[in-house]
Amino acid sequence: MPGAAVLLPVGRSFDVLEVAEAAGRHALARLERMACRSAPVTLTPHGRAQFFVAPGAAAELPRLLYRMGWDDARLDLHGLGLGDHITAPPSDFAGLGPVRWLRAPALDTAYRPPEARLLLGTLAYVCHRSGTV
Repeated sequence: MPGAAVLLPVGRSFDVLEVAEAAGRHALARLERMACRSAPVTLTPHGRAQFFVAPGAAAELPRLLYRMGWDDARLDLHGLGLGDHITAPPSDFAGLGPVRWLRAPALDTAYRPPEARLLLGTLAYVCHRSGTV
């Protein structure tokens, strides 16, 4: 239907690490400078950046943060996994505006998003520096 939102189920082919938009933009720039293979990233109209990562990341997020020493930090970093859904670009998000690609999928990342541990250190560092909770 024209104008209908497309929802993507999270947890089978990918999980999502979600941060504030400013932190997401900064993290993506850092990851690109480090030549780190980054996955697709969406921007929501309510100011969130969503990084696609390999499935299972949301369930493992507390353990991964603990192993990296970020377990006691108050971070605006959340995992979306099995049972969650995200709005796919360019669908409208609850009448607030369209979800957009900050980094569109590429052939090498669309079917095999990177492991969360490859992005998580940078995301946690940038969230910590931004000071948002």
